Amino acid sequence: MNHKDLDVWKFSMDLVELVYQETAKFPKEERYGLTSQMRRAAVSIPSNIAEGSGRKGDKELIQFIAIAVGSIAELETQYMIAVRLQFIKKNSTLQELLVKVRKLLIGYRNYLNRKG
Repeated sequence: MNHKDLDVWKFSMDLVELVYQETAKFPKEERYGLTSQMRRAAVSIPSNIAEGSGRKGDKELIQFIAIAVGSIAELETQYMIAVRLQFIKKNSTLQELLVKVRKLLIGYRNYLNRKG
């Protein structure tokens, strides 16, 4: 299956877009700090899904999905930091998308593990 057909990839692309919109509101002095970290973590998610899908087999795909799971956990933590530091206000759409992508990634990983 092409990675672009996967719901997890589509929703993670939406997440990237939303993270870029939200981090644009951060103070300018955070451009090379939390802004950069959050954007890299967000971009890492669909990128790892795509790279893993382009590999030989499910074993490698599972490794890349595991990296994406780590990136979503990192991004969720960074989002919480940004809210605590009052760089942004809580965004229910972003929070829901973080949860949705995490669940989809874990579900996909579990499916691949059972399949193999």
